[in-house]
Amino acid sequence: MGWVQRRRDHGGLIFIDLRDREGIVQLALDPDRDPDAHAKADRIRNEFVLAVRGIVSPRPAGTVNAKMRTGEVEVEIRELRILNTSKTPPFMVDDTTEVAENIRLKHRYLDLRRPGIQNNLMLRHRVARTVRTYLDARNFLEIETPILTKSTPEGARDYLVPSRVNPGTFYALPQSPQLFKQLLMISGFDRYCQITRCFRDEDLRADRQPEFTQIDCEMSFVNRDDVIEVMEGMIATVFKEAIGVDVSLPMPRMTYAEALARYGVDNPDLRFDLELVEISNQVKESGFKVFAEVVKGGGIVKALNAKGCGTFSRKEIDDLTDFVKIYGAKGLAYVKVTEEGWQSPIAKFFTAEELSALDRALGSEVGDLLLFVADSYKIANEALGRLRGHLGHKLGLTSKTNFKFVWVTDFPLLEWDGESRRHVAVHHPFTAPMDEDVSLLDGDPGKARAKAYDLVLNGSEIGGGSIRIHDQSVQSKMFDLMGIAQDEAREKFGFLLDALEYGAPPHGGIAFGLDRLVMILTGSDSIRDVIAFPKTQKATCLLSEAPGTVDEKQLRELSIRLATRPK
Repeated sequence: MGWVQRRRDHGGLIFIDLRDREGIVQLALDPDRDPDAHAKADRIRNEFVLAVRGIVSPRPAGTVNAKMRTGEVEVEIRELRILNTSKTPPFMVDDTTEVAENIRLKHRYLDLRRPGIQNNLMLRHRVARTVRTYLDARNFLEIETPILTKSTPEGARDYLVPSRVNPGTFYALPQSPQLFKQLLMISGFDRYCQITRCFRDEDLRADRQPEFTQIDCEMSFVNRDDVIEVMEGMIATVFKEAIGVDVSLPMPRMTYAEALARYGVDNPDLRFDLELVEISNQVKESGFKVFAEVVKGGGIVKALNAKGCGTFSRKEIDDLTDFVKIYGAKGLAYVKVTEEGWQSPIAKFFTAEELSALDRALGSEVGDLLLFVADSYKIANEALGRLRGHLGHKLGLTSKTNFKFVWVTDFPLLEWDGESRRHVAVHHPFTAPMDEDVSLLDGDPGKARAKAYDLVLNGSEIGGGSIRIHDQSVQSKMFDLMGIAQDEAREKFGFLLDALEYGAPPHGGIAFGLDRLVMILTGSDSIRDVIAFPKTQKATCLLSEAPGTVDEKQLRELSIRLATRPK
């Protein structure tokens, strides 16, 4: 039984390719063998639903299709039933026809018949099954946490749900099960896991959705190394079971400071080199005032040697300049290294000794393109780090079958938000400071490092976690440093603060983005291709037309009056 992929009439013999989730098989209908079935086949069209009975036979000599798994056989039909007809679909249900994404998502039930999408979702199933099996063997308990919970906005916006039985109050859909999994550790469950839905009302992009799925884990009586060892074993098992790739363990580690120094970002793509080099010392006394004044003002100058890219045109370099401006850089200086030396508008501002020092620092050779950004520490790293990733794609250095993992550790605990004039948590407010940095919380909290760790794969963060604060006084101090007043902390997080006073064990955990992980495993370009019913970048569902309006009666029951009506 299945759907008609295509029908071909060969002047008497009719062939039908019948498709289900396992693949396609060819049906052969001979009018001499079964006139009734052959007569029915004459009116069959694409996407009709059929049931057939017949004999599986070798295909005649010269008709074998080596591109099909079933290409050596066909089914000689003895009986055929049409279970249902179909309108002409808006696109061919195959993997070769180019279809606009909005059309695919509007008719997602047809798009989901395409073999590529079906294979993605079947692989997703295998990943989830492998995760559960691995964690179960290591004594994790899968425990469900609430979907309707309390709004505690710190970071992304919450999705709010009005309560009918408690007028004027709201639930929030969870951004993560963070607080509940910590409470489970306090409750003595020791090892928790859950493949769970989470919700964040934030702007979308190719690898982000308003509702997404996490592989969520927490462990008691552990340190950072314990969590990393168990979790990288899980990821290695997933890669082996899902796509047959062996991952070398232990995975490499890199501190946050090293990641920024070498790659400009905290999620470095290690599939290629193109490392950044700070050259502030080499240019601080140079005649090029743009560089010298930035260093004098407390900024930095960083450079990237794009090996062999000296052939780039002026337009290509202008495009790179426009790219770094997206990340706040004021401009991009460049040098082409030629047989005659530096070819660049800035070359005349440097002495021979300075040019030689820069060549040594950057390892420059004839044919290279040197790219420079001079700005604040944050902007210089971000702009040049993102440019590095952009060049990696442009130069074809980012093979989807080359998997490079790295744990990034020792993140800052807090960072200063100039707009709100307060510290904010780099990960979340429940992350513990490094033991040796606890004393900094009273005098210089910005220098304190966190017991946090991210797992990065090919430039994408696929998981992040930390050892949690299990001391109530330290947690209260953290809220205070973030400008959360005592009464506000009590209102938002009082249940956690109370629980921490009843023998909370040391604990830590991690969450992996299942959607993003499967996206990388399948080599998909969009996270929407690994989710059955995804949202668009405007957080809408083209299939069901959600979100939608509701009638006045429903609003009255929820004690809600709209200030404006949707257009």
